[in-house]
Amino acid sequence: MDDTALPDDAALHALAEQVGAALQARHLMLATAESCTGGWIAKMVTDIPGCSAWFDCGMAAYSYEAKQALLGVRPETLTEHGAVSRETVMEMVSGALVTSGASIAVAVTGIAGPTGGTPGKPVGTVWIGWKRRGGYPKAELFHFEGDREAVRRQTVAASLRGLLALAG
Repeated sequence: MDDTALPDDAALHALAEQVGAALQARHLMLATAESCTGGWIAKMVTDIPGCSAWFDCGMAAYSYEAKQALLGVRPETLTEHGAVSRETVMEMVSGALVTSGASIAVAVTGIAGPTGGTPGKPVGTVWIGWKRRGGYPKAELFHFEGDREAVRRQTVAASLRGLLALAG
């Protein structure tokens, strides 16, 4: 898939199938922790027949309170860095592994728009984090272009590509 093209449903489905095959081959279980995508990553992976062999759970945590209660994000992290930050996504992805039976996780937090952007964090700013149980979290900052749907689609695709790389 061309990384610059806006991924359509078929492209996202194909990525999810590749992730599922890689996770199943390595006996890994996946957890997702999603803010700006609202469960879209979990939806894509659960569209794959047989995903129960490699998908454990998904948590959609939009509010500060949900991030704290479901994922163990510290209030200080949210106060000092905000929900859309490297620090928050690192705590989200680690928390997803703590609260689940999964062995690999992805977390996303961002500003999909059309409102909510600031000069320092404009619409399209997205942090994605990945982690394997027992390993260190990795986080990457993205600046996606387009409307709310485009930002969210690109976030799902980048999340799945990162999982594919980490599972390999």
